[in-house]
Order: sequence, then structure tokens, then C-alpha cells
Amino acid sequence: MKKFVLILLAAASLLAADFAAEGRLWWAHVQFLADDKLQGRDTGSEGFFKAVDYVSGKFQKIGLKPAGTDGYLQPVKFETRQLIADQSSLALVRDGKTEPLEPGEASINARSEARGPVEAPMVFVGYGLTVPEAHWDDLAGLDLKGKVAVYAGGQAPMDVSNNVKSHYSAAAERWEMLKHAGAIGVATVIIPRPNARGGRGGPATEAAAGENQGRGGREGNGRGPAPPAFELVEQDLRENQGQELALTITRRGFDKVFAGSGHTYEELQKLVQENKPLPRFDLKGSLRAMVAVKRAEVAAPNLVAMLPGSDAKLKDEYVIMSAHLDHVGIGRPVNGDNIYNGAMDDASGIASVIEIARLIKASGRKLKRSVIFLAVTAEEKGELGSRYFAAHPTVPGDKIVADINLDMFLPLYPLKVIEVQGLTESTLGDTVRAAAHKEGVDVQVDQEPDQNRFIRSDQYSFIRHGIPSLAFKFGYEPGSPEQKTRQDWVRDRYHKPSDDLSQPVDTAAAAKFDRVIMGLIERVANDAARPHWKADSFFARFAKPSI
Repeated sequence: MKKFVLILLAAASLLAADFAAEGRLWWAHVQFLADDKLQGRDTGSEGFFKAVDYVSGKFQKIGLKPAGTDGYLQPVKFETRQLIADQSSLALVRDGKTEPLEPGEASINARSEARGPVEAPMVFVGYGLTVPEAHWDDLAGLDLKGKVAVYAGGQAPMDVSNNVKSHYSAAAERWEMLKHAGAIGVATVIIPRPNARGGRGGPATEAAAGENQGRGGREGNGRGPAPPAFELVEQDLRENQGQELALTITRRGFDKVFAGSGHTYEELQKLVQENKPLPRFDLKGSLRAMVAVKRAEVAAPNLVAMLPGSDAKLKDEYVIMSAHLDHVGIGRPVNGDNIYNGAMDDASGIASVIEIARLIKASGRKLKRSVIFLAVTAEEKGELGSRYFAAHPTVPGDKIVADINLDMFLPLYPLKVIEVQGLTESTLGDTVRAAAHKEGVDVQVDQEPDQNRFIRSDQYSFIRHGIPSLAFKFGYEPGSPEQKTRQDWVRDRYHKPSDDLSQPVDTAAAAKFDRVIMGLIERVANDAARPHWKADSFFARFAKPSI
């Protein structure tokens, strides 16, 4: 009966929307934003500002009201930090002897606050997590004062929801725990883990590709110099305050760093793959680092446009639709191509922001709440643009009722089911279910929760300010060809030059997706009740008293 109803709804929807035509309009935006001429839209680059001009021009043509602090723009300033390789070094000091750590064995992350020399003892702290909800504490009883905490990246095998694990496993949250315990720096050990489907984790996963790399996916891989790290100029918004050193230890470097500890890589890998707790122990000697960094300042704005609401009471409340405008720019050549175009990541999301704004405006429908169409900067640098906007919104922050975020939703095949990250966390899940069913589309929870997606894009900046939020992907049935298509895409195109305009994309399915999101936004904008976190949601703790 359920499938019959969905078929009827889909048939009715087809009469109302020309997905083929709408898909061509959507694709035209992707074609501009992911063209080689924009050179990957790296934050603050010439190509990025070409994208700024394009999107602001579309906002103006649609008739959206400027809602930035400077027209459509909200200026954002960043400090860049470029590691000076020939003036930087890592070494182990043991028994009066110094043993260098070579490139390929360990790499320095320039996002730390390191300035000059650092020398400190090291302690392996397991996963480096303290999670009260799971009665889990890797740091209990450890003396970390003035030391570098070495930990296995990823999630610990604790008996709590994946969203709880994801929150505490985020780099900023983990650093807060370690800093509170006295650590002055961190070192991440790369240990492969099983993925959600029972296979081996690795670079085919989004989390592995971006983890501990400032979201650029190209730092510390032994394939050339790392791109500059970015931080917000505003000190209070920096999440690595007090972190004197950050580095990554590879498999090649593990045996050297852990020598004399009594523990082996194979031992720890077996525990990780069996989802068992890890031991905690001191590492022999100390770590000596010389970190030389060239600092500069870069400006790259958020874009903020508004469709004002029509209701006398609700027009001063706001539904945000967001996507990120930047990608990672120019990088290591792959098959002779060094432009990381970012067609799906996330020109696709920006194209949908433009098209949904156009569709709502063209429909003539009067929405009760105002809708903010937000193109954020520096997502690939650590969700910095959305962090800035959430801290300094251009509308009253306590009047923002929801964030609907689009990041790499992957319209690679017909849309039958939409994957909703955050589906069960707030009343927005019920709303998107209704909007999807109207278009003949079913909904499902995140099929790969170990990827930490709910905390790995711009919606999380709003969640941490208490604002109910959702993010999306095209869904699939386990074991289906669609699942293989999506996983092959992550392996072959995620953060690679091949995420370009030559890849096969189902543009009509993208237009259908836009209609689902449009329906969601309209329902949230017109509902007399504000969205709210469900009582049993972990994220309800972030809700402000006024929300």
C-alpha cells in the first residue's frame, strides 16, 4: 500500500514539474562553477571570487534581498599558515640521542599554534576520548601535563549512538578534552579500521580522505607540499587554542615512534579491527619539533540573500538553506589534471540553492517565515565560513529556526530514496519525510554512520548553536547497484580532479531532489511551530533556552 501511494504521489508530481528542464537549469550553474577557468574555487582565490560574482548576480536576478553586512557579502578574514619545510623538522630524543622523523613517517599540521621549537614527552592515550554518556574515559589517571597526546584517530568502540561518537571524535572536541587534561599537542596515528559494511576502511572513505587534514584531503601524504592551513582571524572562534603542536604519524613512522614501548602496530590494529579498547602507555623519550610557518591574511566572504517572509509575526524568524562555495583549488596532478573542480563537492549544492530560490520566487508563494539563502566560504578548511556566520549571523541568531544544508548530495542515479542525516534527531525529520513522500520519494537514515557526516559539514556549525539542522545524500538499498555507484564515486572522485564536468550525473534526479528540499523549506517556513530537537536527541543539549 505504501509503495502504491508513493507511485500516485510521484505521478502527480510529474504533472507539476518538468524535471528535465529544471535539471538543465541546475546543471548550467554547476557548469559555470566547476569550469576549469575557476581553478577549483580555493578559498580567497581569483576563481573563488568569480564564483562570488556569479552567485551574487543570480541572487540579484532572482530578486532576493541582500542580507549580508555589505550587500550580499559578509566579509570573513582568515590567517593562512604555510609550513616552511626546510626550516621545520621532527625528531625523537632518547637516551641523549636524536633520531629524525623523516617525511613519509610523520608530518606536521600547520593548523596548530606552533611557533619555533617544542620538546615534550609523549603518551599514547588510546582513542583520546572522554564520553560520559558511554562511561568511557581514555584519559582517566593519565598525567598529560606538558605532554603530546598520541591517539588512534576515529571513533572508539563504545556503546552509544553514532552521532554521540561522531561529536566527541571531532578534532575540536577531542582537543578540548586533551587540553583540559594538560596536553600541549596531539599526534594522530593512522590505523585502518573496519567500515560499516564489514570491509576494510581506508582512503576510499570520505572520513579517511579528510581526517586530520583540514578537510583538504592532500596534507601530509608524502606527495608534495601541503596547502596552507586556514584559521579564522578572530581568536575566540579558533578551536585549536593552546595547541602547540599537531602531527600525523604514518604506518612507516609507527615502529620508530613506538620503539621500546612494548606495543606493536599489529597489536593495536587487531584491537581496532575487533572493536576493543586500546591500552594507554608512555612512549619512550620525547618528541622534538621545530615548526616554521609563514603567515598571511586572506579574505573570502560568505554570501547572504533573503526572501522576506509575509506573516506579521513569523517574518522575523528565519529558515536557512546553506551550501559551500569553495573547493580545494589546484593540487597534485592526477592523470595530468591538477584542477580540483568540485562539481559535486559542492557546486551541486550551490546550484540547488540558486534554483530553489528561483523556483520559490517564481511560484509566487508567500512564505510566512523569511528564508536565508547562504553560500558559505572555507568549508574545505574546516567549516570556517559557517562557523563565522553562526557566531555572527546577519539576522538575530535566536530567530534562526533551522538550517537545511546541501553538501555533495550526489545525484548519480534516479532519486527513489533520500538519505537524511539527522533524520531522527529533530522534528525536521518528520517534515522532510512528508516533503519527500509528496514527490514520491522515500527517506532513510544515514547508511554509513561511521563516516561522521552529520558533524562533517556546515550544518554542524548551526547545530552547536542549538539550531535543528539536516543534511542529505541520494539514498540506496544495501547491496544495490546504486550503493556501488556511490561508493565507487567516493573512491574514484572524492577530492580528486575527476570530480569535474565530464562525470555522469542524473540532472533530472537533481531537479527532483530540489523539489523535495523546496517542499521541506516551504513546510518549515509556514509551520506555526518552530522545529525542535527531540527529547532523546544528544544534540538537544545545545538548544538555547529561547529555542
